[in-house]
Amino acid sequence: MNPNLKWKALFILAVIVFCLYFLFGYPTFPTSFAQAKDNFKKQIKLGLDLQGGSHMILQVQVQEAIAQETDTTVDRLATTLREKNVHYDEVRRVDDTHILIRNIDPSQYSVLSDLLGTQYNNVWDMAPAAGATNSYTLTLRANTAAAIQEQTVNQSLETIAQRINQLGLTEPTIQLHGRKDNEILVQLPGVADTAEARRVIQAGGQLELKLVNDLTTYPSVAAYMAQHTVLAAGDELVPACADNRSTGSNAGDTYYVLNRAPIVTGRDLRSATETRNTTNPGTWQVNFTLSPEAARRFGPFTQQNIGRNMAIVLDHCVKSDPVINGRIDDSGMIEGSFSQQSAHELAVVLRAGALPASIKYLEERTVGPSLGADSIRHGVQASILSLLVVMFFLLIYYRMSGGNAVLALILNLIILLAFLAMSGAVLTLPGIAGVILTIGMGVDSNVLVFERIREEIRNGKSSAAAVDAGFDNAFRTIIDTHVTTVVSAAFLGFFGTGPIRGFAITLVVGLVANIFTAVYVSKTIFQYHLTKMDRQAELSI
Repeated sequence: MNPNLKWKALFILAVIVFCLYFLFGYPTFPTSFAQAKDNFKKQIKLGLDLQGGSHMILQVQVQEAIAQETDTTVDRLATTLREKNVHYDEVRRVDDTHILIRNIDPSQYSVLSDLLGTQYNNVWDMAPAAGATNSYTLTLRANTAAAIQEQTVNQSLETIAQRINQLGLTEPTIQLHGRKDNEILVQLPGVADTAEARRVIQAGGQLELKLVNDLTTYPSVAAYMAQHTVLAAGDELVPACADNRSTGSNAGDTYYVLNRAPIVTGRDLRSATETRNTTNPGTWQVNFTLSPEAARRFGPFTQQNIGRNMAIVLDHCVKSDPVINGRIDDSGMIEGSFSQQSAHELAVVLRAGALPASIKYLEERTVGPSLGADSIRHGVQASILSLLVVMFFLLIYYRMSGGNAVLALILNLIILLAFLAMSGAVLTLPGIAGVILTIGMGVDSNVLVFERIREEIRNGKSSAAAVDAGFDNAFRTIIDTHVTTVVSAAFLGFFGTGPIRGFAITLVVGLVANIFTAVYVSKTIFQYHLTKMDRQAELSI
């Protein structure tokens, strides 16, 4: 055998062994057919349309993030004005995008103007308040509000993806949905329990640390209003979380009076871990650390409020309200009679980042595995039937040379499936369509080569010369057709989402593998066959 041909054969054999290993022999080498089959099922990951799972469309409540930015500005602005000894009656939020500064000393207006120009430049616009003297209205700029909305949606998307990935859910799809409605599509293949998915996505979503302004708790909003008539500016009523409410004869809702502006939010967290609660045996707590910038705010705040209660607010409800016993700079803890599992889940979602706004569920549905099983069965039947018909045609029309093309097609499918296994790509129903299309493209490549070889033989060339000329001349056409199709599929992969991207990836990989099998592998088989033929014998084509 030609040494060059020998090395080609060894390379092809190595590719086949490598692909078969990743399909059937990984992660544990099989000792039986059943184990090899089980390895194959684990390696080929199926999409939502094939194995079933949860499908949800979420909407990010971006107005909450804007309101939180306004509340934070009110708190910081009031604090800064007091530090600079600027006299005013009140600084309060009018609505989500407006702040009223009422009755400021006219002689100190320049201090306010300089403050806005240095700390809030290009964020807030200031104008005299209508119907009030020495009062001013701050308006959040439209471009700033739009930037907050975009950042909120993107951060929510990243946070949800990190949470789901940290809990090991299988090959999720998390992406923007719709146009400008702040919606996120979440698909979790293999997760049939949407309640579990919701708990992962939203548990402990929004974390805020707020000062408790009234030690008295109230059973309802009406009970508070009956005693106070109006809610003080800068305060808000927040209910206790359901699992922290009292039980027994006095069970019911509990409302806390909190400072509206949070001193720390979930965006300030850097890490969170669950540990046993040493002061309350049998329960767990979550320890957290803050960013340096948050620690600079939190330290003076806790120093000034030693002995007062600080509420830990999770998703707009009070989880606990511990007493501030000393200065806290960059670390703290969340207590709330957690079990080990609930403390672990909360630590996971906090480590993954806090949601900057709450989530509204617009659509929830579960895709049953029976539908996916039907899709798999019909897709596999279509693939096998198309492959058998193509094989039959090749063997009848091209005789023994058709067997060469059949081997190339089978190897093409093996390489394609091995790539899906190694890359962790998800096979969807459109992906199966891409496999079938790859078979068609593979047949097209072989037909081009075989017809060119036939033409060269008719022109009087020997079998060896006809094979070389056939592959050389058909190669340019094969490259042209494959490159144009790969470019089209690449655009689908870059700009498409979900199943469309799965179709594009499957098609691109199949076409690249087809160039290798239809040209390199097929030519090597022909060359090997020619070395075994008599010089005067005709090529079976």
